[in-house]
Amino acid sequence: MTISHIAAYAKLSRADIDAIAAELDTIRSDIEESLGTRDAAYIRRTIVVQRALEVAARLLIAGTRSKAGLLAGTVTLAYAKSVENMEIGHNVGHGQWDWMNDPEIHSSTWEWDMVGPSAQWRYSHNYHHHVFSNVLGVDDDLGFGILRMSRDQQWEPQHLVQPVRNVLLALIFEWGIALHDFYSARDRAGTDEGKAAARQVLHAKVGRQLAKDYVVLPALSLRRWRRTLVANLGANVLRNLWAYLVIFCGHFPDGAERFTPETLQEESRGEWYLRQMLGAANFKAGPLLAFSSGNLCYQIEHHLFPDLPSNRLPEISLRVRALCEKYDLPYTSGSLARQYLQTLRTIFKLALPNAGWRSLFGAAPPV
Repeated sequence: MTISHIAAYAKLSRADIDAIAAELDTIRSDIEESLGTRDAAYIRRTIVVQRALEVAARLLIAGTRSKAGLLAGTVTLAYAKSVENMEIGHNVGHGQWDWMNDPEIHSSTWEWDMVGPSAQWRYSHNYHHHVFSNVLGVDDDLGFGILRMSRDQQWEPQHLVQPVRNVLLALIFEWGIALHDFYSARDRAGTDEGKAAARQVLHAKVGRQLAKDYVVLPALSLRRWRRTLVANLGANVLRNLWAYLVIFCGHFPDGAERFTPETLQEESRGEWYLRQMLGAANFKAGPLLAFSSGNLCYQIEHHLFPDLPSNRLPEISLRVRALCEKYDLPYTSGSLARQYLQTLRTIFKLALPNAGWRSLFGAAPPV
C-alpha cells in the first residue's frame, strides 16, 4: 500500500504533516545542541565494559575445566559480541558519535566483530534501508531477499519453505547480513572492476574473521584449543540469534507498515518522517534489555533519527510518544515476546499465496 492508504496518515492535513515535521526537527536540534561530555563518556565507557567482558569471558573459557564454566564463558562471550555489534558497531556505523571527531570512534574507521565489512554494511543499511525504509523493491532489508514479508510482494513457490529459511537465517544471521550488504555494494559498483573490488573486500574480511575466531584464538589456547573453538562457535550463534530477534521485532510485528514504491513520489520531509514512524515498531525494555539490544528497542526513534546517539533514544521516545498522542498516530510497541510471535505469525502467513490464504480463511493476509 502507499502511505496515503493508511488511515492514520489519511486523516492528516498538509498543515498537520508540516507541523509534525517541524516538531521532529525541533527534537533533533535540541538533542544535537545538548550533546557533550556525558555522551562521549557513555560510548567510551561502553567500549571499556565490552572489552572487559570479552577478556573475562576468554579467561573463563580457558581457565575452567568444567562444562558449566565453558557454558558460562560462552554465554558471556556471546553477550560481549552482542554489545560490540549492536550498541557499539551498529551505532558507531550510523555516525552517531562522529561529532566527537575521535578517529577511533568514527563511522569511517570502526570495523566490527562480524564477517561482513562495515563499509559495505554502512551503504546498504544507512542508505537503502534507512532512507527507503519498508518500501517494497527498494528496501532490501524487507525480507532480506529470502522472506516474503508483505502481501504486496509477489508470491513464489519458494516462499512455501520460508519458515525453514527463517530458522536458518537466525542461526547464520551475520552471514546473511554480509551477503546482503555485498550484493548491495556490488550493484552499486556497476563496473566489473568495482564488483571485483567489492568481492575482494568481503573475502578479505571473512578471511580475517574466520582466522581470528577459528584459528588464531584456538591456537593461542594451546592444549585447550577445542574449548576455545567450541566457545567461539557457540558465542557467534547465540549473538546471531539475538541480533536477528532484535532486528525482526523492530520491523515486522503487527502495526509496522509496508509501502509500495509510489509512496516515494514527491515525498515531503514530513511524509518521510511519517513513513519511519509507521514502518517501525518498539518493544518494551528496561535499562539492561535496552543496552543489550543496542537501544534498538526504540526502533521508531532510531528510524526517525538514525544518527543521534543511542543513549539519547529513551528521552527522545517520551517526546515522540507525546507527538503521536497529539496527532492520534499509532505508536507500535509491545513486549519482546509479543512482537516476535506476531512476526513469526506473519512469516507463516505469507508462506502461502494470497489466494490460498483467502480460500482457507476467507480474506487475504492482513499485512
